[in-house]
Amino acid sequence: MPKIVIMGQGYVGLPLAVRAVEADENTTVVGFDVDEDRVKRLAAGESFVEDVAPQRLLAALASGRYLPTTEERAVGGFDVAVISVPTPLREGVPDLRAIESAARILGRFLRQGATVVLESTTYPGTTEELVAPILEEYSGLTAGADFHLGYSPERIDPGNRVWTLETTPKVVSGVDEASLAAVDAFYRTVVETTVPVKSPKVAELTKLVENTFRHVNIALVNELAVYARELGIDVWEAVDAASSKPFGFMRFTPGPGVGGHCLPVDPVYLSWRVNRALGRRFRFVELANDVNDHMPSYVVQRLLTAFNERGRALSGSRVLVLGLAYKPDTGDARESPAVRVVDGLLRLGAEVRAVDPHVVESAPVDPRVIRTELDEQEIAAADAVVLLTDHSAFDLDLITQHASFVLDTRHRLPAGPTVEYL
Repeated sequence: MPKIVIMGQGYVGLPLAVRAVEADENTTVVGFDVDEDRVKRLAAGESFVEDVAPQRLLAALASGRYLPTTEERAVGGFDVAVISVPTPLREGVPDLRAIESAARILGRFLRQGATVVLESTTYPGTTEELVAPILEEYSGLTAGADFHLGYSPERIDPGNRVWTLETTPKVVSGVDEASLAAVDAFYRTVVETTVPVKSPKVAELTKLVENTFRHVNIALVNELAVYARELGIDVWEAVDAASSKPFGFMRFTPGPGVGGHCLPVDPVYLSWRVNRALGRRFRFVELANDVNDHMPSYVVQRLLTAFNERGRALSGSRVLVLGLAYKPDTGDARESPAVRVVDGLLRLGAEVRAVDPHVVESAPVDPRVIRTELDEQEIAAADAVVLLTDHSAFDLDLITQHASFVLDTRHRLPAGPTVEYL
C-alpha cells in the first residue's frame, strides 16, 4: 500500500491529505505537523479549515488510512512526501526554517525511488539550492539519480466552491525528466489537470507571478480609490463601467488592504530574490507593497474624518467592525488588514466591537476588542459601523436600516445618506 506523507497540516496540507485519502483507497496518508494541539484536534475529527468539512475529515479518519501525527518516525517508509509548511517573512526576509526542518526529517527516512515535492511558496531556486542539498546530506542519496524531487505551487483559494483543490490546474515540475514524471503521476491522482513545466525554478516563479499580478493590480485600484475620492469621482462606478469591456481588462476592486498567506508575503519573496541575486530593486513590487500596506491606515483616517465632519470625537466612540478575516466566508485572519484597522482604531481611543462568524476567538486580535453578534441593538448602539470583510452571513438590510453611519470598504451596501464608500 503506497504511503504518502504531507508535512504540514494547515490550510494547504490538510486539504491535500484528505483529498489523497479520498482519491485512492489503496493509499495511506500521514499528516505530519509540529503543532501538538492541531494534531489532537485533527485526530478528534475537528477541522479548522473551511475547505475540509468535518464529515470529510471524520471519513478519512474512519478509513484507517489517515494518521495526523507529531511523531517523526511515522514518516518512515514513505513513497511520496509533500512539504507544505509556512514560509513567512521575518523582518522582511524569507523565513525558510520550516522547510529546512521538514527536509531534514524527510532526509533521515528517504529511500531510493521515493519522491519529494515542495509546495510551500518561496523564491525561485529553493528546491534545487536548499531542499536538495539537505535531503542529500541526511539520506546519502542523490536527487534525480536516486530519488525524485520537484516543486508544485499550491493554489488553494479558501472558501472557493468552484475552483477547489481538485478542479484547479496544478503546475508540476521536477529536477529531471524522471522526477517530473513521478511528481506528475502523483498529482494526477488528486487533481483533474496538471500543467508540467521544465524546471522547479519555472514552477516557483509561476506562483510568484500569479500573486504579484494580483498584488500590483489591487494596489492600482486602491490608489485610484484614494485619489478618485479627492477628485470627486465614484471609483466604483468607473470600475463597473470598465468591466463592461470584453477584452484587455480584468476587474479588481478597492479594499482595506491585502491579507492572507499569499499577497502580503509572496511578492516580497520575488523582490528579495531579485535584489539578492541581481542587486536590483523590483520597483513595481515595492510600490504595490507601499500602497497596500497603507490602506488600513487610510480606512482609519477616513473614519476619523467622518467623525470630525459630524462634530464627534473618535476617541471614546463605539465602533462596530464587521469582519476580521482577510477574505469573505473564511476564518483566516492571517495578515488580515481588518486586524490592522482595529489596532489603529484602538490606538485612537475608540471602543471597538467586532462581528465575525468565521474567525475563532484565538485569532490574532487585540484582547480589548469585544466579540459580539450582529443584531439590531448592536448596530443601533454603534456610533459607526465599518464593513471590512463582506461575509455572506451579514444581513446587509439590517445594517442599512439601523446604522447611524457606515463606512463600507467593500461597496456592498445600497447607497444612502448614512453610507459612505471607500
